Amino acid sequence: MEENLKQLTESGASPIIKIAIFGPESTGKTTLATQLAEYYKTVWVPEFARDYLQEKLDSGRGICDIDDMLPIAYGQTKLENEGVLIANRYLFCDTNLLVTKVFSELYYDYCDSLLDKAARAHQYDLFFLTDIDVPWEDDGLRDSPNGRESVFEVFKQSLIDNKKPFITISGDRDTRLKKAVAIIEDLTMALQMGFSPVDFLQIHEHGIPLENIKKQLCIFNEGIHKIDLVNPATLEHGILKISDVEFEQKADFFVINKSKIKLEKFVPASGAATRMFKFLNTFLNSYDPENETINSYINRKKDTELSLFIVGMDKFPFFEMVDKKLHEIYPNFNILRNDLKNYYFIKTLLSPEYFNFANKPKGILPFHKYPANIVTPIEEHLHECAFYAASNNLSNLHLTVSDCHQQHFEAIIEKIKEGIEIKSNSKIEVSFSCQKKETDTIAVDIANKPFRDQKGMLVFRPGGHGALIENLNAIDADVVFVKNIDNVIQNDIHQISFYKKALAGILLEVQSQTFEYLKALESKEISDKKIEEILIFIKEKLNIELSNDFHKFKSKIQIGKLRDLLDKPIRVCGMVKNEGEPGGGPFWVKGSDGKVTLQIVETSQIDLENSKQLKLLNKSTHFNPVDLVCGLKNYQNKKFDLKQFVDADCGFIVHKNLGGVDLKSYELPGLWNGAMANWLTVFVEVPLSTFNPVKTVNDLLKKAHQPL
Repeated sequence: MEENLKQLTESGASPIIKIAIFGPESTGKTTLATQLAEYYKTVWVPEFARDYLQEKLDSGRGICDIDDMLPIAYGQTKLENEGVLIANRYLFCDTNLLVTKVFSELYYDYCDSLLDKAARAHQYDLFFLTDIDVPWEDDGLRDSPNGRESVFEVFKQSLIDNKKPFITISGDRDTRLKKAVAIIEDLTMALQMGFSPVDFLQIHEHGIPLENIKKQLCIFNEGIHKIDLVNPATLEHGILKISDVEFEQKADFFVINKSKIKLEKFVPASGAATRMFKFLNTFLNSYDPENETINSYINRKKDTELSLFIVGMDKFPFFEMVDKKLHEIYPNFNILRNDLKNYYFIKTLLSPEYFNFANKPKGILPFHKYPANIVTPIEEHLHECAFYAASNNLSNLHLTVSDCHQQHFEAIIEKIKEGIEIKSNSKIEVSFSCQKKETDTIAVDIANKPFRDQKGMLVFRPGGHGALIENLNAIDADVVFVKNIDNVIQNDIHQISFYKKALAGILLEVQSQTFEYLKALESKEISDKKIEEILIFIKEKLNIELSNDFHKFKSKIQIGKLRDLLDKPIRVCGMVKNEGEPGGGPFWVKGSDGKVTLQIVETSQIDLENSKQLKLLNKSTHFNPVDLVCGLKNYQNKKFDLKQFVDADCGFIVHKNLGGVDLKSYELPGLWNGAMANWLTVFVEVPLSTFNPVKTVNDLLKKAHQPL
């Protein structure tokens, strides 16, 4: 390459961040370059071709032609290299050699090899591709406003073909400057964190704030503090125990008052059924049908789950459809030995070519067999929704799903919704949302360095169900019922609905009293007697113990503290007796501020190496079935910003594997764990019959999922 086409990359000890403003003529490149240079108190590199061609035209040597391309390239490189020497941290280039290369190819269908090579070799930390959404202006040198769209696409494709990191900048001049500055600030932070411009572009396109990435990397390096258990929540010490008569009263209270409020049911439904069929996948990968019987495999692996599956096979709701397919695939199926029949059944059930159940979301799998039809969890939730989440003959169901699976949910709902609406005499509005990409988290290797795939790209993973606080935050309803997709029942929807109504009744009572006290605290005159009444309510109904110093404060400060305590979202959570199910439970937890509060804690949050903590875990009496009723509005009927009530220190570090390589991933504070840590919380014991999850396929053999 010619010496005068060589790009100077550094000016000394401090590296310069170089931004190329790139795009067709009359798209605001010069305007943006000068704005940015002024904002960052640095220099910008003007377009050499403008003065060069003006001088050529003025001297009578004609307009631009192919022979001008190299002189323009030499002049542009010289201006840029001079700018590098005097730039203050940033250098903004109004144009560059890639622009010259594109023009050469566009107008003359030719590019000199020296220019081509230099244009490809010159490096910039980022390109801003200026959009054509600004008016074309004639300056005497520009060509024509016609065909701007096609020319813009040529410029854009040039960046793609040459693998240049770019972001398109659109809008008026003020909007462009604001966008560009925000991007440059993030780029600067990314480079300081050791990321490359390509890494930054990947993060930017994913929509993840750089500050979040920075915090996540710190968490990997510093670890997550384990929860400090004080005691398990037990009956009458954190968990409310009420009689059947009281449950009736609470349910009636809800029914009487529900016409005044908007209800919604919120169901996280994006999870694939992978774990549900894990033991069957293991069997398919380990079993050799030619050299081993299934019985010997079961004995060798001590696989009682497989044994139960085979014994109960004909009781599964999907048995007949799989059996029918097997007879189509294998005409001689009936004369096969039993081991092969069972093996082919499992293989067909999980094969991507046929049913592919392990890779589908749980919500669309056959769960229950009725006399006239087979029903999926989403259908059961629709029925439930009409039973207890309807107000003024309208019920609302919101499902969080994966984008690629939404159409499958919609297809099922379209077939059955009208029939349920007629039967329940209510209209059901169904809405969907997906977990936001910007809530994904960065993965790291075992050394806590950003993990990269085989192509060298960063790897991001979903942030877990805690990310759904964003989706819940977008719900416009007064009261929201939260329930997992797999927790449905076949035989007694009336009982399930009854306890849901009762929990909602408790919420409305607590909420009504809380709102009354907040309005009293807002008034200028409030008596000491009323404050004492509020303190009793906080202690007895909300399980909040104030410090002994509270009474030392002046009245104004007391009022402020009480308002801060009460002006929060409220959740009423059903709790069932612990019978060994895996998952979280209710505990009294001491926070970093020394305050003791009621929380739902996952086992992974507890230091199992600490004998005292392990003893407290083993003393727990109740389990969290994810049976929540939530109040999302304040006493002024305005929506809370739920993101303001998350305990960011309650996330999880999980170990995963990608392509045979171990990695670590960070999951956000769980939806009913850290994401709701700073809500007002009431735990209520409900019967075990309200909790019927399907964690493995064999759970479908339990009474709650079988016909009567």
